[in-house]
Amino acid sequence: MMELAPEHINQLETFFNNSKFSTHGAVITDLDGTAVHEYNGKIIIHTSVELGLKKMHHLGRPIIINTLRFPLSVIHTFGKEWYTISNAPIPVILLNGSQLGHIVQSPNGNFVFKQMVSFTLTEPEIDTVLKGVSDLIEGGIHNIVFFYYPEDWTAGEIIWTPDEKRIPQLQKKYLSASSVISTSQEKLRNILLSQKLCMIFLLIEAEADKLMAYQHSKKNNFFTTAGIDKLSGTKEMAKLLGADLAHSIGAGDTEMDNFLKGVGLSVHIGNGKLPFRGSSDTIKLPGFTEFGQLLFHFAEMQQNKILQ
Repeated sequence: MMELAPEHINQLETFFNNSKFSTHGAVITDLDGTAVHEYNGKIIIHTSVELGLKKMHHLGRPIIINTLRFPLSVIHTFGKEWYTISNAPIPVILLNGSQLGHIVQSPNGNFVFKQMVSFTLTEPEIDTVLKGVSDLIEGGIHNIVFFYYPEDWTAGEIIWTPDEKRIPQLQKKYLSASSVISTSQEKLRNILLSQKLCMIFLLIEAEADKLMAYQHSKKNNFFTTAGIDKLSGTKEMAKLLGADLAHSIGAGDTEMDNFLKGVGLSVHIGNGKLPFRGSSDTIKLPGFTEFGQLLFHFAEMQQNKILQ
């Protein structure tokens, strides 16, 4: 296995020598672009990362997934592959921090999600999102893809479109969706309020200049209840698992990964412009291969300490 750059090894060793990872720490990692990548249309865990995670797992500290994905997506895309690393329930922070639990293999071999806690949207928050959708439609913007994610994880991902004719197109484009529907806005509201929702994702397929009139609209909008995001989810999971974030390693690659500022060692994968700094140090790596090497090297340091 290729070695890390000398400066990264020095940073890692400094964190190792000054932290209590072996008794208090955890590894919290984003998935897409960090621990896994797409190859020939399939999501896979890179060999380097797999080796690193396996070696870290033997240390007995939690390895936590922190992702925007929903439970069924994690299960269907790489739950089985990830489970082979630990052969134990996988702690997961899902849907931008709004749903926490474990991916577990049932006695019949199927994988299920066991929720620990969730943080759901309030009625006023849902109405605020729907008001924004209504304003867009009234303004002539109809290429809206409205995703919503119930707390009932078995419901999966549901998509609403204001244009019934787009249903076949969206079904083909978003294969992860459990269903694609088109109803009146009033009926959509009734559907949303009839259940608990963890997150809404609003995708607006329109040019930026057409959105200028809507100050709070972006092409991609993630809505969770107030105060909930990847950082809040990480703090809550740390409490539930008995981990101390100051002695933990976090890895991510986008500005959604704000939990990177809540850990001791913040690892940025392939994105040198992230603003999030770890309380002890920050390491910027070119890609997921180096991330696997970092985990492997850290685990080796821990094992050598035990043998001394």
